[in-house]
Amino acid sequence: MHKAGIKKFPYYVGINSLAEIATRDDRVCVLNILGNESRSVTPVSHEYSGGNVVFGTSPGRSGQSLPTKIGPIPVYNSVKEGMAAGHRFNAAVVYLPPAGVKDGVAEVTKQNPDLKKIIIITEKVSVKDSRTIRAICQTNGIDVFGGNCLGVGDAWNGVRIGGALGGSKPQESLTKGSVAIYSNSGNFTTTIAVYLLTNGWGTTTSISSGKDVYIHFAAREFFNALDNDERSKSAVIYIEPGGYYEYGLEINKPTVVCVVGRWKARLTKACGHAGSLAGSGDDAAAKERWFMDYFDVEGIYSPEKPIFSKKGAVVTNISHIPEALTKVMELNGIEPDFEPQGNLSLKCWFGSNQGLKLSPELDVTAVEAVTPYNEQIEEISKHVGAQFPRQPMRDTSGASMMDPSTQVTRVYNTSILDASKRSLEENLVFSLIKEYPDSNGRAIANIALNSFVNMHGEAVLLAADAAREAESSPNSVLSSAISIMGKGKVRASIEASKLLLELFQHSGLEKGMGSFNYSDILKGLGDEQRTKLKAAKGDNLAAIMLNSLEKVGGDSVFIKFCMDATDKSPSSAALLAAIWTTLAWSALMRKRISRNTIINLPWYSRIFSAFIASSVPSGCHKKDSFFSVNNSELIDDWSFTETAFLALIGHRPNKDELFEFSMLLGLIISNGPGTISAQGCKGGVSSDGPEDPLRVQINKAFVGFLTHTGFAHGGNGYEAVAFLIDRFRDKGLADPSDKGHGQDLRSIADEYAKWYGGYKAKEKAAGNVEYKKIPCVGHPVFRGKPENFDPREKFVSSICDEKGIYNIFLDFYHNLVKALFDAKVSREIFCVNVDAVIAVILLKMVWKQLEEGKFTDKQIESASFTTFLFGRMIGCAAEIDDHINRGRDMDTRTPASKCVFVG
Repeated sequence: MHKAGIKKFPYYVGINSLAEIATRDDRVCVLNILGNESRSVTPVSHEYSGGNVVFGTSPGRSGQSLPTKIGPIPVYNSVKEGMAAGHRFNAAVVYLPPAGVKDGVAEVTKQNPDLKKIIIITEKVSVKDSRTIRAICQTNGIDVFGGNCLGVGDAWNGVRIGGALGGSKPQESLTKGSVAIYSNSGNFTTTIAVYLLTNGWGTTTSISSGKDVYIHFAAREFFNALDNDERSKSAVIYIEPGGYYEYGLEINKPTVVCVVGRWKARLTKACGHAGSLAGSGDDAAAKERWFMDYFDVEGIYSPEKPIFSKKGAVVTNISHIPEALTKVMELNGIEPDFEPQGNLSLKCWFGSNQGLKLSPELDVTAVEAVTPYNEQIEEISKHVGAQFPRQPMRDTSGASMMDPSTQVTRVYNTSILDASKRSLEENLVFSLIKEYPDSNGRAIANIALNSFVNMHGEAVLLAADAAREAESSPNSVLSSAISIMGKGKVRASIEASKLLLELFQHSGLEKGMGSFNYSDILKGLGDEQRTKLKAAKGDNLAAIMLNSLEKVGGDSVFIKFCMDATDKSPSSAALLAAIWTTLAWSALMRKRISRNTIINLPWYSRIFSAFIASSVPSGCHKKDSFFSVNNSELIDDWSFTETAFLALIGHRPNKDELFEFSMLLGLIISNGPGTISAQGCKGGVSSDGPEDPLRVQINKAFVGFLTHTGFAHGGNGYEAVAFLIDRFRDKGLADPSDKGHGQDLRSIADEYAKWYGGYKAKEKAAGNVEYKKIPCVGHPVFRGKPENFDPREKFVSSICDEKGIYNIFLDFYHNLVKALFDAKVSREIFCVNVDAVIAVILLKMVWKQLEEGKFTDKQIESASFTTFLFGRMIGCAAEIDDHINRGRDMDTRTPASKCVFVG
């Protein structure tokens, strides 16, 4: 039977005042009380409200109960069963799935004639079911809140019915005051209440209206109840696009409205709440206009441009609500409810600048969190280093990414074009620490890397010699050597790294360089620990390293500690560990790298040194010298880039050669995780099982990279070298770097283009589709335009032009692609691709020795291939470390379902 409602509405509305919405007299039944959401939310509501939930339903669980701090809440199969047990209620909360909401409302209405209000928490209830629910409740005189809401709360009565308004501690945000809140967003209902506290405003009743397409207790009902609530002197409402619920309202008390969602005007599908999709004339801009008309204001309120009236203000940022409300209430002669509590300034519980120098307004200091979060954060802060989530890493990388449109790869978000401006040693440090060293860091990195290049008498060199004598390719030669660089070769350094980490991880030290008082750590150092750092008899390298480190200067905490812990007699292994710990400490403390990474840095370092060492015959290694360069001089005075150049070319590079060589190595660091070389090293990690990082053989992962290079991938630069040698041999070219070389490059290019056009036509006429291609001309991505460019090659050309560095071979390539077009061999001017850069730079460096007969074609081929390996070891080091930290066991294998048999 229809029950009479408030006469001013053409439909039933039983609630006449906000004070009636959530009271201490209300008794509640919760449908689906043991569901996931209700199980955690209902006990908090029950406890906060003094025990207002009388029972709940959960089919098949009759006899069970939901525990709370003030006693268990009984559970029954149905509403009928609960009422038969003698329980009475006037409010129902619905946590049922969308399809079951209509039947749940029908059941509770049928079984309880005393029912007055229903709160529907469920979201995305269909419009059809919502209409049925509306009809049922209108017929039976029941007020409905929701759907898709977080319920209602009353700070004066200390009652919460329904969802999680105020979170797990509603008493902290629902503070008694004079402001009523109505919000389409459940979470923002609480947020607004908390924000109001910062200007001294508390709340009366808070309503989460929900924002399904159908809103049952809408803005019109709210403002009627507001008018009749003597406690509420003003209101704050939060409105989203969609629906005409706010059109034509009668607002009689000061109100601040926050209208959000301008960006949703372009959407054709709901994003977020189901009812927040605007139709015709009900988008955010339209609603802003409605409220501006209500309040007689011409604009949006902001601190910079405060526009408001005695009636109210419109904001679009919730942080502006407290200030806007205070301004409006001042015009009405009403003061805040109490002194402000806190403020809206940014209070970071966590904070890290990640080594960046920020402006004062961005350099926010972290503050201690509130209880209990402060204790949790303190515990988390004890975790040293990054902890990356593990996932399958096949064709996936946290280290590198290639842009398919430009073919330019980024390693740890640094473009290889930028990396090409850095030295080999800088890029090696970057590959593992994810940031470049400063000048002092670069100097000590050179000492660490160069100290272990001379491997006189070691089996590593014998293995490389044996592979070389067997006519193995350069990658196979290096594989033989690197296979021997197992953990046992660097165990002393790894143990020293572990010790330094253990001693300093909770010391408060933030950077590896600078002054630091470690006296307490030193006092607690045992004899066994000191032995791990002390030089053994015959460790002559330690003295050379110490001498070089003293010349470099700097202020490494770890090097000084090793000195003090060993009576100034640290081992070379300990110094290697101390150098890399110094370089990496800041990144570790800022959680850029993991503990596992910093411990293994000496292993990577020794492998890098072994790459250079084994690229030359053992005869180049003498007891006191490498390539006739005294050990002390090499460690003191040479960069690792210069050492690599020496191993390849046989002499120390001049300034231009050093620049070009560094640029060349930088350009070939990586082509992303999909390249064969990257797949090889990632497979090496995957097969060992990175979920137990201690099992991963880092040297084997590098062997995986090396075995996944070859004459097609890595050694192909020689094809271009051979091509250029054929063009310029016997031409009397003296100096490829001299612009006044006297060669007619266009004539040479035209001659070859004419020959190649005839050759190509002849081969195609014979049906041979696999005719010889011109190396380094054209690219499958950079094509289709009248004139094409590879942006990587163009970058190199522009840098060389800026520095006044000339290369006749690159100049010839630019002439050649135009000659091919003019001779109608190509339909467009092909690009000169980046592989040409490897060839032209290398050939320029060895041209004089080649002409003098000091360099053979075989040596040039080997140097070309090895150059690629030197550059690519940088990128593969990054991939190996990344996969160890992120990958899963055997994650690079291909599922059987994806494999194809060809008969």
